[in-house]
Amino acid sequence: MRNLLSPIFFILVLLSCSNPDEQRKSIILGQMQAFAEMVAADVKPLALSEPMSSEDVDKLWEEAQNIAKEHGIEVYRDLNLIRTQLFPSEITKDKEVLIFHKKEALNSYKDLKASVQSGKNGEAEARRLGRLLGYPPYYINSLLSKNTDFRTLPDFGIQGTNLFLYYKDLQRAKKFYNETLGLEIISDYGFAATVKITPDAWLTLVDASVGRHKADEPKTVAIALLTNHLFEWYAYLQKEEVPIKYEYKPKENNAHDGFVTVDPEGYLLEFEMFKPHPENEKLMPLLPKNDAKSGATDSWSKNEGFYGAVTWLYYQDMLGAERFYEEKIGLKQIVDQGWAKVYQVSKTGYIGLVDERRGMHQYTDQKGTSVSFLVRDLEGWYDYVKSQEPFPLAQEMYSGKEDRYKAFVGMDPGKYFLEFDQFLEHGDNKRLLDLFQ
Repeated sequence: MRNLLSPIFFILVLLSCSNPDEQRKSIILGQMQAFAEMVAADVKPLALSEPMSSEDVDKLWEEAQNIAKEHGIEVYRDLNLIRTQLFPSEITKDKEVLIFHKKEALNSYKDLKASVQSGKNGEAEARRLGRLLGYPPYYINSLLSKNTDFRTLPDFGIQGTNLFLYYKDLQRAKKFYNETLGLEIISDYGFAATVKITPDAWLTLVDASVGRHKADEPKTVAIALLTNHLFEWYAYLQKEEVPIKYEYKPKENNAHDGFVTVDPEGYLLEFEMFKPHPENEKLMPLLPKNDAKSGATDSWSKNEGFYGAVTWLYYQDMLGAERFYEEKIGLKQIVDQGWAKVYQVSKTGYIGLVDERRGMHQYTDQKGTSVSFLVRDLEGWYDYVKSQEPFPLAQEMYSGKEDRYKAFVGMDPGKYFLEFDQFLEHGDNKRLLDLFQ
C-alpha cells in the first residue's frame, strides 16, 4: 500500500513546501517513485528520470537508491544518455539521467548504446530504445514524427475504411447487400457501387470484368459486421436462405460470439459481437453501449444496421504484418487474440490480421480484394510514400473516370493491395461526401 500511495504523498509534500527548490525536489522524487513502481511491475523495462545537472543528481542520489531498493530494483547513473531519433539531442547536453531498471534491461540498454556509438543510429535504434522504455509503437511513432521527417498515415488524416469486392454478377451483389442486408447504396458509378456499413466503414462492389481483380481470384478476406442482434440476424438470414458456413453457437464466457455466412459469390461475412472480456478491454470503450446479450426482440429491424466493421486479412508472417501496420501505416492495436490482432483505422472501421494457420482462410498470393483507406490529405501522403518508400507502390497516383476520385495503390507484406483514396466533388459522390460532414 505504501508504494501505491508514494506519488500522492509527494504531491502533498509539494503543496506544503514554500521553497521552490524543495518543491522541485518533491516533484522529481514523486516521479521516481512512480517510475520505480512501473519498472518493478514490469510495465516499463527501463524508466528515465528527467535530465539533471551532476550537482542535482548528487543531491538526489542517496534517495534515488533508497527508492529503487524499496521497489526491489536498481538505479543506474548515466552521465551520457544514449542519443537516438526518439528525443531531441539537446535535452541531455551536459546533463545526467537516472535509469531505474532490472539487470537484464540495463544490459540491453548498454548493448544498444554501444551499437549507437559505433555509428548505427537510425529509426531501428530509436524504436529499440522506445521498446526498452515500454512505449507502444504508436507512441514511438509520435515521438519520431516530432524529431524527424518520419510520418504515418494518421498524420495525413484517415476519414474511413473501404473494402473492394469483385463480382461476375454485380447486380445480384448489389441486391444482396442493399435489399437483403439493408445497407444503403451511397454511390453508384455503374461499374461499381459503394454501400455503407457505418458512416466511416464501407464496401465497394465492383464489376470484375473491369476491376483490378477477377471474380475467380481467391477471396482471401472476411468482413465482420458488428451487431448486438446476432440471434435476430441469424434467424432472419436462415429465413432468407442465405448460406451459413459456421453456425451461431453462443458461449457464456467467450470474448466474442458470432456466425459466418456466404455472400452471393463466396465472400465470407462474419456477424460478430465483442463482449466484456480481458481480451477486449481496449476495444469495449470504443463501441456503443451494449449488454453483451443477443436475444429475440420484437422491435428489431435489419434497418438498425451495424455499429462497426472489421476487415480480416490473412498472413503467413504475422510478426511482419503487425510491424507493418503499426510502424509503417501507424495503426493502434486494440485487441490481441494471440493468433489475431485488431487495429482501429477510423471511428467504426477496423482491420484484423489473422494467422492463416488458425483463420477461416489460408494465405494466398493472389487476393480477390483491395483494402482501401479514405485519406484527407491524399497528396501529402502520396508525396511522403514516394520519397520515403515505406512500402512498394503498385500504381502511382491517378484520377478516376470523370474526376470523381483520386487514388494510388501500394502493397502490404502479405501481398494485399492497399488503395488510398480521396473522393472529389461530383454529383455521383454527393451522399458519400455528406457522410464526412
